[in-house]
Amino acid sequence: MEEECTVPYVLAYDDLLSGPFKTFYECSQQIGGDVAAMAKLVQEAFINQRAFLVMASKSQRPLDSELPQVLEPTGKKIQEVIAFRESKRQSPLFNHLSAVSESIPGLSWVAVAPAPAPYVKEMGDSAVFYTNRVLKDYREKNKIHVEWVQHWNGVFRELQEYVKKYHTTGLSWNTRGGNAMKNLNDAPPNCGVPPPPPPGIPPPPPMMKLESKAPADDGRSALFASINQGTDITTSLKKVTDDMKTHKNPNLREGPRPFVKQSSPAGRAAPVRDPFSGTPRMAQEGKKWFVEYQKDKPNLVISEAKMDQSIYIYRCQNTVVQIKGKVNSVILDSCKKSSVVFDNLVSSAEVVNCQSCHVQVMGIMPIISIEKTDGCQVYLSKESLKAEIITAKSTEMNILVPKDDGEFAELPIPEQFKTVINGLSLVTTCSEQSS
Repeated sequence: MEEECTVPYVLAYDDLLSGPFKTFYECSQQIGGDVAAMAKLVQEAFINQRAFLVMASKSQRPLDSELPQVLEPTGKKIQEVIAFRESKRQSPLFNHLSAVSESIPGLSWVAVAPAPAPYVKEMGDSAVFYTNRVLKDYREKNKIHVEWVQHWNGVFRELQEYVKKYHTTGLSWNTRGGNAMKNLNDAPPNCGVPPPPPPGIPPPPPMMKLESKAPADDGRSALFASINQGTDITTSLKKVTDDMKTHKNPNLREGPRPFVKQSSPAGRAAPVRDPFSGTPRMAQEGKKWFVEYQKDKPNLVISEAKMDQSIYIYRCQNTVVQIKGKVNSVILDSCKKSSVVFDNLVSSAEVVNCQSCHVQVMGIMPIISIEKTDGCQVYLSKESLKAEIITAKSTEMNILVPKDDGEFAELPIPEQFKTVINGLSLVTTCSEQSS
């Protein structure tokens, strides 16, 4: 047991588990729900890989015909994570689950040669599309979700460095070791990494001391006592005088007066906060560029962006952002009278909660999504005419398609629809003419 746990690259993997991965796991438990449930499956996958590394440290590399059997436990754990995500498509945390599901195949680096580290990086980058959605949804709502994204990215960043340092050209086997299949079956699945304790049975609630209480006197005894007086009960009644009679006292015939609301001192109106007032920022953090709270800046340029990076533009007003090169994705969030111009995209462009904004692509753009936006002009290039356009809860949207003479044809996106019932299904058609 001690010999298995003192191999340098196993100890280094333990540091990853007790450091970045532990932080990610604890953050997932704070979010709870499906994220916490998936984190437990991911934990099992990482612990399983730890056992695999222990086995490799004392085993010779198996034959190519045996390798699929050796890798089978790792593959099963990866598939469990992916299957969980597929079973939770209606989950409100589906973007979280998708981010993990897209990255988790990175654990199969143990089967990659001669350069597994770039493979780990590629799998980590594949989650960017969904982590961007998490940031967009929770950036102003709940910081724990933003931290969760950072921790998950940190896990794969550390895993890449680990693989690059200890398994540069492929998994390090022991040339003097034994049979891999035998050692895999003998290896304890959680050597050095105890699983979390199972939840115990909660203690019973404390016994409450029951005391007899006298029945509450709700006035019924007094009522019965009065009734038992018989004819003497009328002795306590009040005599009706002339001033109590409506035909004798005209003041009683006026009726109730209308209610008059008392005027209250006018309170001071709460100051309206400018949603675009914040600390201007244009910076790169890891694989993300942040452009935030920019006002009246018509010439912002990002010229060093790369294909694995994403651009997040937030609460900008009267601003134009130009992006040079090919990037993964672009998000325009809560902006007003702003524009973004880019060359090429790997995945998609998104416009969310914006007013009177423009998007222009000079090259390729597979998908553009417009949501909760009033006023959006999308200028397409000839290379992006096959782009998918997804809209929801938005108005005044126009797609501008290039013509042969260099001008653009403006095509409005329908906003009104008609739905009819056809048996047990619905049929929806556009109910307005777009020209």
